Amino acid sequence: MSVREFVVLGTASQVPTRHRNHNGYLLRWDGEGILFDPGEGTQRQMLRAGVAAHDLNRICVTHFHGDHSLGLAGVIQRINLDRVPHPVTAHYPKSGQRFFDRLRYSTAYRETVGITEEPVSGDSAVLAETPGYRLEARRLSHPVESYGYLLVEPDRLRMLPERLAAHGITGPDIGRLQKAGELNGVTLADVSETRRGQRVAFVMDTRMCDGVTALAEGCDLLVIESTFLDEDARLAADHGHLTAGQAAAVARDAGVRHLVLTHFSQRYTDPGEFARQARAAGFEGELTVARDLDRVTVPKRR
Repeated sequence: MSVREFVVLGTASQVPTRHRNHNGYLLRWDGEGILFDPGEGTQRQMLRAGVAAHDLNRICVTHFHGDHSLGLAGVIQRINLDRVPHPVTAHYPKSGQRFFDRLRYSTAYRETVGITEEPVSGDSAVLAETPGYRLEARRLSHPVESYGYLLVEPDRLRMLPERLAAHGITGPDIGRLQKAGELNGVTLADVSETRRGQRVAFVMDTRMCDGVTALAEGCDLLVIESTFLDEDARLAADHGHLTAGQAAAVARDAGVRHLVLTHFSQRYTDPGEFARQARAAGFEGELTVARDLDRVTVPKRR
């Protein structure tokens, strides 16, 4: 059975706290696993969450600040220690190649798995096309080069039983129609409709910019940083971050179904205030203020 869920491994910005680990997130998608922004301690958080190195197919780093990348060394070495039998691909800003190299080879270990390096450059890029999804990246606005990631499932056709019945198409003839596109004068358009593919976006450290809105548009699940509360909007802008209200306004305008707020400054002690400000901004969809080890199910198709 396919599983589509988002596993939260850590939610702290800049430094870990007593209750929040550095960033780390895993998207499970139909048997594949995409690890986003493995900060310090990610390997241990994977253990606590029941995530194995064998679950990882891709690693996506938004930028090379430590809270988003210091765990790379341990994760890559664990991939090699466990001799993961399938290809693992790493995406990260090309401008940070020297940081990736240092983290990948920061200590001595036996390299048994070839990590394919596919860095990102430019304002936007399509990073992968598979039968199950397309992976895209868009440039964000942060003091160091940063990218957000978007996973898009292909649109597919949904057969409509009442229309099939009206045209007298049953049993094996349904398969023949799907394969040929036409049967006895009946076309696929007569008996089906487009089922929109799901969209999941991951947006970390950034100010408001075109990349944020493009990534969020029409998402079923948007995971987005909300480092600051709205009263600290000036600090957010100065340091290249979003507030809870700004993140929620993006989700509201983009028609997001489930909003996950994360990457919280240690200056705040009441997580509920992030939810209150998100609702005050007018977001009415499903809302999660992330906690370490949360598991968030990707909403069912529309």
